[in-house]
Amino acid sequence: MSWTPDGYVAVVTMYNFQQYRHIQAPGWTLGWTWAKKEVIWSMMGSQTTEQGDCSRFKGNTPHCCKKDPTVVDLLPGTPYNQQIANCCKGGVINSWAQDPANAASSFQVSVGSAGTSNKTVKLPKNFTLKAPGPGYTCGPAKIVRPTKFVSGDKRRVTQALMTWNVTCTYSQFLAQKTPTCCVSLSSFYNDTIVNCPTCTCGCQNNTAGSGSCVDPDSPFLASVVSAPDKSGNNPPLVQCTSHMCPIRVHWHVKLNYKDYWRVKITITNFNYRMNYTLWNLVVQHPNFDNITKLFSFNYKSLSPYGDLNDTAMLWGVKFYNDLLNQAGPLGNVQSELLFQKDQNTFTFDKGWAFPRRVYFNGDNCVMPPPEAYPYLPNASSRPAISLLVTILISLALLLNFAQ
Repeated sequence: MSWTPDGYVAVVTMYNFQQYRHIQAPGWTLGWTWAKKEVIWSMMGSQTTEQGDCSRFKGNTPHCCKKDPTVVDLLPGTPYNQQIANCCKGGVINSWAQDPANAASSFQVSVGSAGTSNKTVKLPKNFTLKAPGPGYTCGPAKIVRPTKFVSGDKRRVTQALMTWNVTCTYSQFLAQKTPTCCVSLSSFYNDTIVNCPTCTCGCQNNTAGSGSCVDPDSPFLASVVSAPDKSGNNPPLVQCTSHMCPIRVHWHVKLNYKDYWRVKITITNFNYRMNYTLWNLVVQHPNFDNITKLFSFNYKSLSPYGDLNDTAMLWGVKFYNDLLNQAGPLGNVQSELLFQKDQNTFTFDKGWAFPRRVYFNGDNCVMPPPEAYPYLPNASSRPAISLLVTILISLALLLNFAQ
């Protein structure tokens, strides 16, 4: 934004362009390595976690002298003289589709012992982003066209002295070794409840799995849940189940009308250490092109394949059910969806009424195998009954003739 006697003042902005993956509390952590011997004199809207060794400076002491600073967002309620626009949200960044107005986070940094021109400034390297854990991989910084700013009256355009971009991509496989979500299914036309596949996210007696579990009926439940985690990694402490997943999404085909059909979705949290704020669910099903009514969830069509409208993003209503509480009696949210039938494609046969894919907070949920889906009752018993009736009638006729 401007030059200083020994460096520059820059504004760093992180944009979350992901449609349905947000960064939730405790928020993002951004790091990099200086190319030379730069220091951070001051910051607004954020702070470094460590100051480092600043003993070589006499008088004014820099905010941070580390070669590889780690930056975190400031908390809500920060004094106004320490804020800039889009800062101080505790590191929380919403997803682009869910809340584009809050899908960015910014801070200002004053850098010293750096270059004072476009030719002498060296770009930082080795960028890292944790949100809050692993999963993101950042590429190198690249110089791009200077950012332009339009005045409030839109009559004047100014621009930055220098701008560079860093792109970070997410991988679910880097974030965690095991899945974090699974799907169970049921229907009104079959008494079978298809649970999540066994050991989807780990097994109860597997110490190398996704972590420990707690029996919800244990008398020591409260003490185990409240005990601090000594590892510092905050691993999930899940309720003991056959699937051992922190999140289960249940899809129930509830009712069938002449021109419509109804589905109930329930999201259950089995993690005793996590409240999911600003959660979202993405579901792929061909009938989302004709959804009629949605109860107690927000809805947005994503249309990832051009004109094919078969993917929906669902999330909670603010101040009502946008918080998915930790495991327990209140650890679930639910809604019902009403679809209008397309007589050319609609059927309950062969599992058509169940979703093709489900994502919770951007992570793919494990579906049951197709052969396990609840099936329509077949008519195999009717020929047997008809055959039995025919035999009985034939026997009766024979007896009559015999008499």
